[in-house]
Amino acid sequence: MTSFHPEGRPYRFTVLLFASSILFGSYFAYDSLGAIVEALMARFGVGREAIGITYTMYSLAAIPTVFLGGWLVDRLGTRKASVLFSMLVTLGAVIVAVAPTIGVLYAGRLVFGIGSESLVVAQNAILARWFKGKELALAFGIALTVSRIGTMFTFNTEALLAERFGASFALWVAAALCAGSLLLNFVYNLLDRRAEASLGLREAGGGDKIVLADVKRFGAPFWFVTLLCVTFYSAIFPFTALSTDFFHEKWGLPMTAGHEGGFLASVFANFLHMFSTAPGTTSIIIFASMCFAPFAGGLIDRIGRRPQLMVLGALLMIPAHLALGLTQVPPAIPMIVLGAAFVLVPAAMWPSVPLVVDEKHVGTAYGLMTAVQNVGLMTFPWLNGRLRDATHGYTASQVMFASLGVAGLAFAALLMRADRRHGGTLSRGKAA
Repeated sequence: MTSFHPEGRPYRFTVLLFASSILFGSYFAYDSLGAIVEALMARFGVGREAIGITYTMYSLAAIPTVFLGGWLVDRLGTRKASVLFSMLVTLGAVIVAVAPTIGVLYAGRLVFGIGSESLVVAQNAILARWFKGKELALAFGIALTVSRIGTMFTFNTEALLAERFGASFALWVAAALCAGSLLLNFVYNLLDRRAEASLGLREAGGGDKIVLADVKRFGAPFWFVTLLCVTFYSAIFPFTALSTDFFHEKWGLPMTAGHEGGFLASVFANFLHMFSTAPGTTSIIIFASMCFAPFAGGLIDRIGRRPQLMVLGALLMIPAHLALGLTQVPPAIPMIVLGAAFVLVPAAMWPSVPLVVDEKHVGTAYGLMTAVQNVGLMTFPWLNGRLRDATHGYTASQVMFASLGVAGLAFAALLMRADRRHGGTLSRGKAA
């Protein structure tokens, strides 16, 4: 057997590298609008509410995707489906880049959302196809880290691109990265096709699909996890959608590090001064997740205590959002606190689902959670923008996000009580 035979580990991890990269462009493009809010408002003559609606359009598209994405993966197979979804992502990003009006921009985000959320489903099926029974948890962790790097780059480069070359150019860079991820998807397809015959690879299925008949079987612990999911993510992503503008206006943080050298030197300076620029401060949450989520997952596997850690994470959100809205505390401090919450809650929450629902209903459970989550992600970016336009300030929005933290804390506490009544499954670790 040669060193690069499909049966070997190097081949499998090469597949992982390319399969992980198919979402890099999508993650970059998702927050590209939030990174250049002021430039977009000037370009289209709109307020923050309109920019918030661009995120609403994405999540609106994501809700039916839960029903259709997994079905298409099952019908077409992971290769064809992933290429189709990558093409939709690229098309949506191109429509956003060329949009002459805010309405066309909304249409582009709808197309982009359909492709991007479906591509997540396809990537999950790809990883299961290659790593089930092997290094599946590691593969998912690496894929998430690669995707989060895309988000890190958008917050630390898009404002610089818009400042130097204009908002249109910045959006075209996002579209180009989506096209680059499409090309990497073709490479994955070649590697997968070459290995399929010799390894007898089986399609893993579309994964997170909703089967309505399964829903009635879910108990209270699942519903409390789902309600925590929607409140928690609604206090994170709709906030970061407009937080760059927030940090720039309230604290006067610059949009770039102000380096006088070439473009690449300026990009490096942005990363080096992450805590002192508005987009960099926004990316603190993502940076924390990217670096620490795999370690948090390993720790939770060992010690359990999932409901308690969800309570702690939800609790951390409340003072963090209130500090941002009501005080002049340097924003990096509460953002670090939010970053800690963003590490703890997802690491404890998502792996809890297979522990509270029957194995054969896990796909429906994850699909339903994703659909409900996107209802929140569809609503709160619009509310955030509307409140900021109506009040000409940020206090009302931050109180809203803190209130979501209070609701999340209540659901986490109810989950902890329900878990005790159901035998403490979520509180047990491997050592138990």
